[in-house]
Amino acid sequence: MKLNKKKEVKIILIVVLVVIISALGLTLFFLKNDSPKKVENKNNTTKKTTKPEEKLKIVDLNSNSRPYAVMINNNKAVWGYQAGLQDAYITYEMIVEGGITRMMALFKDKDTARIASVRSSRHYFLDYALENDAIYAHIGWSPQAQSDIKKLGVNVINADNSSAFTWDNSLRKIAKEHRAYTSIQKLKEAAGKRGYKTTTEKGLLLSYQVKPLDLANYEGAIPANTVRIPYSTSHLTSYSYDPTTKLYKRYQNNIEHKDYVTGLQYTAKNIITYKVHNYTLNDGYSGGRQGLNNIGSGEGYFISEGYAVPITWEKSSRSSKTVYKVKATGEKLIVNDGNTFIQIQPDSQSLTIE
Repeated sequence: MKLNKKKEVKIILIVVLVVIISALGLTLFFLKNDSPKKVENKNNTTKKTTKPEEKLKIVDLNSNSRPYAVMINNNKAVWGYQAGLQDAYITYEMIVEGGITRMMALFKDKDTARIASVRSSRHYFLDYALENDAIYAHIGWSPQAQSDIKKLGVNVINADNSSAFTWDNSLRKIAKEHRAYTSIQKLKEAAGKRGYKTTTEKGLLLSYQVKPLDLANYEGAIPANTVRIPYSTSHLTSYSYDPTTKLYKRYQNNIEHKDYVTGLQYTAKNIITYKVHNYTLNDGYSGGRQGLNNIGSGEGYFISEGYAVPITWEKSSRSSKTVYKVKATGEKLIVNDGNTFIQIQPDSQSLTIE
């Protein structure tokens, strides 16, 4: 049967329209699939990369382990035979009888294999073991220290209650009392056998900052390239700043203070120095044991990275922490990431910072 002309035209138009629509649909389909796909974030946020947080190197802020405080002999006979001090995060130095000094080194989360030379306790060092809640290691004691250890309940490791110490008989050139050494492993074993608590809730004495402090802009800051801290007419502790390492090289009587094991000169990142009054005890001992008026308050300096900043210090009791503040602002002192030597100097002596 024949279709009239109008119907034929209509059918042709419909067919053409269908073909055009189909072609357009296919074109759009291929264009859509050929274009790069956009990956959407489910939370509709841009993903950012963050740098890992920098951590302190000198101490682990997440650790609650108790430190070990070890009495370090500083008789001239042992210069060159001392060991392990670079691993200490804090080292105290104070006057004792005969115009010499003795040190107390604090170790936390270290595995130091040789700490030398270990000597006897003096009662005012106990105050600084207590302020750090440290397990206190020594060989021998003054009568005052012996009494105070018991009275204050200090956890001690000594030659009488442990086998934590070894006398190095290869060092026959020095007297036997100067040859004793210990290690962190031996101290841990001794603490375990004594049943001492090995964790603390007291926290760190000092506050540290990873980013270097801009001490040059602190009020009252002065250049500190050389620091001289005499303790008596026979003992001088001094430091020289090395701008390359940003550390202070340590000297005793102008002699490089070196480690027996590594042969390297000791260095300090931070130095805290202040003066207290010392006096000779009337205890019948001809050697002249000392006492210190170290409970109270005063002024001193915080020294680091080539500058010295005036500070204040306050210690309200034998077991309380010494509180250090920036003198100009009254704000709590923050120190650089590194080891600290705390130099408690007789008030009769001069201090030179240049």
